[in-house]
Amino acid sequence: QVDVVESGGGLVQPGGSLRLSCVVSGSALSLYVVGWFRQAPGKQRELVARVMRSGDDRRYADSVKGRFTISRDNAANTVYLQMNSLRPEDTAVYCCNAHRITGLGAEFDYWGQGTQVTVSS
Repeated sequence: QVDVVESGGGLVQPGGSLRLSCVVSGSALSLYVVGWFRQAPGKQRELVARVMRSGDDRRYADSVKGRFTISRDNAANTVYLQMNSLRPEDTAVYCCNAHRITGLGAEFDYWGQGTQVTVSS
């Protein structure tokens, strides 16, 4: 069984920083593409950042480019999202997704429960 657990959310003032962590257990993290998603009340879930298996290829939503950095430590089975210069519009529940496609074409998706990020003065 694969479990995904996020941590690191909280309340922060505008301009502040937070670092989210996503721990994947039950399987080797190196098998998965990992993405951070967020969903604010009344809005659709959006992809914030994604890191490919090797860690070299990273993609970001336009709204967070230059402020957020995604990284991974496969040995520690952990993916991080460093969030700087936070804005009130970054307020949302942030969820981690681990996605894998096997050599036979089977797809697997695992989600965490999410961690709340609130940016407010």
